[in-house]
Amino acid sequence: MSIKTFEKFVPLWSAWWDIVSQLRPAFSRSSTFLWFAASLAAVCVRPDLRGVTSFVRALGLQRRCYERFLDFFHSSAVKLPELRASWTATVLTLLKPFLFTVNGHIVLLADGIKAPKTGRKMPGVKKLHQESQNNSKPEYIFGHSCQAIAVVVHAASSFLAVPLATMIHEGVVFSNRDKRTLLDKLILLLVSLAITIPVYLVADRYYASAKVILPLLKCGQHLITAVRSNAVAYMPAPPVERKGRGRPRKYGDKIKIKDLFEDLCMFVSAPSPVYGERGVDIQYRTIDLYWRPVGRLVRFVSVIHPTRGRMTFLTTDVSLDALEVVRCYGVRFKIEVTFKQAVHTVGTWCYHFWMADMSPRPNRTGNQHVHLKSEKYRAAVRRKLAAYDCHLQVGTIAQGLLQMLAILHAGTVWERFGSWLRTIRSGIAPSESVVTLALRQCLPEFLATNRETNILAKLITENLDLDRAEGLRLAS
Repeated sequence: MSIKTFEKFVPLWSAWWDIVSQLRPAFSRSSTFLWFAASLAAVCVRPDLRGVTSFVRALGLQRRCYERFLDFFHSSAVKLPELRASWTATVLTLLKPFLFTVNGHIVLLADGIKAPKTGRKMPGVKKLHQESQNNSKPEYIFGHSCQAIAVVVHAASSFLAVPLATMIHEGVVFSNRDKRTLLDKLILLLVSLAITIPVYLVADRYYASAKVILPLLKCGQHLITAVRSNAVAYMPAPPVERKGRGRPRKYGDKIKIKDLFEDLCMFVSAPSPVYGERGVDIQYRTIDLYWRPVGRLVRFVSVIHPTRGRMTFLTTDVSLDALEVVRCYGVRFKIEVTFKQAVHTVGTWCYHFWMADMSPRPNRTGNQHVHLKSEKYRAAVRRKLAAYDCHLQVGTIAQGLLQMLAILHAGTVWERFGSWLRTIRSGIAPSESVVTLALRQCLPEFLATNRETNILAKLITENLDLDRAEGLRLAS
């Protein structure tokens, strides 16, 4: 193959490396960063989802590299908070022209996901209840309970939810005085991303709570969410004609949110702003009411959809137009699409790190209480949980890299795809699977042309196993 042919394959991996190299400050040692980059490369090109074993196969590495990958995930040189903040800053900078903004605010999505794990020697595994309406999912599973945050970006004529951070937020109790809930931990995760620009956080009705709203308002950010049908609010108290003793009333008449649908004369008809809907009209009503959990005015938007039924949304920004509220919540499902790709394509939750010294988990259990264990035992649990969170963040960043390449270099991705799809829809960005195939196709050429100049290419080529087909393919 000529040098000219080699050169046409370089830009895709060069763009990949340019993004990854910006995350170097999150690591205390250069060798740790190199194995981090190798892990990202393996996740981006592996054809199967078999844990760390698939890393070695995907890059055609020697068997000793398996231990090096395990050492990386358990390394104290990985500064996870800095890595999350650095990755967030990189995404918001490189994708700035593509960010989905409403009223000068970027749109973040938050949601939880339960990853099945049956290991009896895995910290954080607990019995979890699934509230899904999907009949294929059991009502109860054992697994890790995680929460994730993603940012919405334009991708051709569609949207993508680029993941920023994923973390296990349940399963282990280190102190019986720790009263933090999942809502508290989500806010802590959001704050750790160090986002300084205005944000609308869009989440489902589980997050319609003062524990989420008050910290957001304190940071100058806002929440958009749905509310439960049994929620209540209050009209502002009428002005007092004559001042008396005591504080003036704040709350007026009590209103049930579901009763807002009774007076249809108050509803206005408008074309649906929901993503993907054409020729559909909705009816909506806007009212600002006091919500007792937060003690301030919030905006309620009641919507009647011809096929989706009735729903009421809440936003803490009382200046936000009602149709914009509906439009923002209409892209919330994109984080569900991101979860699906993370599970089936990227393998974000495909880790199998056991803790040999752990007391076996009972078959019927909730949180694992370790506050009565020795300090050595608690340190081992923290180390293993950090390894899980590191793997989750590697998967999160790898999926984000695939999405960024699909947005920034869509033409190059399709040119390097080298395979076949029955239907390629115009105006739709390449999926994570397509970008994975494109990167896998041009990895040998990237290694061949950069083994002397790129430290990642040098690391991979020096550790290739030429006795295996994968190593021979990448060395050719």
